[in-house]
Amino acid sequence: MKRYLDVYKQCMYSAVQSAAAYRMNFIVSSLITLVGNILFPLVTLLIYRAGTSFPGWSLYEVLLIQSVFTMSSGLSSLIFGGVLWTTMSHVREGSFEVILLKPLNPLFFIVATTFSTESVGLFLGGVALFIFSAAHVGTIPFLSWLQFAGMFIAGTAVLAGLSLMMAAMSFKWVGNSRISELADSVLHVGKYPLPVFPKAVQAVATLIIPVGMVGFLPASALLGRVQASDFAAIVPCFLFLAAGIWVYRHMIRLYEGVGG
Repeated sequence: MKRYLDVYKQCMYSAVQSAAAYRMNFIVSSLITLVGNILFPLVTLLIYRAGTSFPGWSLYEVLLIQSVFTMSSGLSSLIFGGVLWTTMSHVREGSFEVILLKPLNPLFFIVATTFSTESVGLFLGGVALFIFSAAHVGTIPFLSWLQFAGMFIAGTAVLAGLSLMMAAMSFKWVGNSRISELADSVLHVGKYPLPVFPKAVQAVATLIIPVGMVGFLPASALLGRVQASDFAAIVPCFLFLAAGIWVYRHMIRLYEGVGG
C-alpha cells in the first residue's frame, strides 16, 4: 500500500509541476473546463428570472444543488477524469499492452498518471457557487453538514464508477468519442430537484444509477429535507463504484490490441 501511495504522490507532484511550468495553458484550460461545465446554473437563473420555477424549490436552493453537483464533478474529474480518454487512446492505438507490462495494477497506473489539474478550476468554481447559494438558504445546522459530507463522498463515488464504466466500454466500442455523451445524458438528472421527475426516474436515479446522490441528496441534507430512508441510498453508490472497478478489470481481460 505504501508503494502505491508513493507512486500516486509522485504522479500528483509531476502533474502539478507540469501545470506550474505552463501556467497560461493551465489557466486557460481550467477556465474552458469551468465554462463548459457551469452553464446550467445560468439556465436556472434565466428560468427564475422569467417568472417560472421548479415547484417547491427556490432559486438559491436549486443553485445549491447545482453547486454541489459541480464540486463533485470537479473532484471526480481531478482523480478519474482522464481514465476514459487515456484508455480509449491506448485501445485505439493498440498500445494498452505497454500498461499491462507495468509492475503496477493497470487501473491504478492509469488513474495515477491522469491526475487532471485542469479540473481544479471546475472544483473551485463549484465552491464559489456553493458559498454564494449556501449564504442565501439560511442557517445550516452542524448535523446537516455531517450528513452532507457523507452524501458528497458517496456522490463522488458514483461519478468515479460512471467514469470507469464508460472507460470499460471503450475496450469493445473502440474509438467512439461519443461514449462520454452517454454519461452526460444520465448525469443531467442529478442537476435538478428529483421530485420534478416521474417516480420511475426518481427510483432509478436513487437506487440503480444513483446520480441523485451527486447533487440533489447532499444539497437536500443541508436544507434539512432528507428522510431517514434517503440515507439507504448511500449503499448503492459504493456498490456502483465497486461495479465500475469490476467491469473495468473484467474488460481488461478481454482486451485485444487493434491498433490504427
